[in-house]
Amino acid sequence: MENHTFGEDILILEGLKVTSQSFIPAFILLLLVYIFIMVSNIGLVALIFRCRSLHQPMYLLLCNVSINDVFGATIIIPHVLRDLLISNSLRHIHYTDCAIQAFCVHLHASASHTILMIMAFDRYVAICNPLRYATIMTNGMVVMLSASAWMVSLVMVLILVGLSVRLSRCRWIIFNPFCDNASLFKLSCESVLINNIYGLTYTVVLLGSSIGSVTLTYLKIAVVCVLSKNKVLNRKALQTCTTHLAVYIILLVSGFIIVILHRFPQLSDHRKVAGVLGHVALPALNVVIYGLQIKEVRQRIIISFHNSKLAVMEVK
Repeated sequence: MENHTFGEDILILEGLKVTSQSFIPAFILLLLVYIFIMVSNIGLVALIFRCRSLHQPMYLLLCNVSINDVFGATIIIPHVLRDLLISNSLRHIHYTDCAIQAFCVHLHASASHTILMIMAFDRYVAICNPLRYATIMTNGMVVMLSASAWMVSLVMVLILVGLSVRLSRCRWIIFNPFCDNASLFKLSCESVLINNIYGLTYTVVLLGSSIGSVTLTYLKIAVVCVLSKNKVLNRKALQTCTTHLAVYIILLVSGFIIVILHRFPQLSDHRKVAGVLGHVALPALNVVIYGLQIKEVRQRIIISFHNSKLAVMEVK
């Protein structure tokens, strides 16, 4: 009876296949990247909140990106780091923890799209309606947009994972380095038709609204820039929109790569690596792209670094 209970509650994780020669370099590299993600993103949020000149809608919305990146990286990277240090026989997870991790994984992915959608709206208002920008993008509007981005993702993912948790289980192996919704419902021998229907609807609604809204927004911005002969406006639009668009394209490409690899079981190892990299590379790239490309943020980082250097010299 105890063994039966243990089997029902504990799942076996199929981790990354790392050789004995490469697991130490992989562990060190992953740890350094995680430290960079945490320090840079938290530092960026602190910098924006500390500097009054950065208390603008664009930067306040950017805080959502950094918070989501810290959230997404923390879900996966410490878990993978732990599994790199232990043997395959010890790679297990409690079902409740697996369900929570799956929920967080999809919340991070969904929020990545909804947050970039509201940031696209902010750029649209700033470039297409500059005279009304201050009256439209108030602090209340920023809070409402941010809350909406998180709440929509929360509700959609809650239903997604809830439909999988309700199923009984007849399998105990997760063919992935971490838990996601597909891992959960594949544990069941029941019909998963409802899960597949809602999962497809969830994907179509999320990606359709995301791609559609961002595409429409940038088409309108492009029309305004083409018709306008204001070089300052066009330069500002190019600078801010290129940064946002680069982050969005990277997000889409990484997501589509994982979806495509799911269609090829023989490439399961590549899919696992791609899944982990999606929670490692994106948070690291986002902070670099936004932090270094936005002039005001870059200047503040240089000033802060210079002041810290002077303080150290004075202490010496």
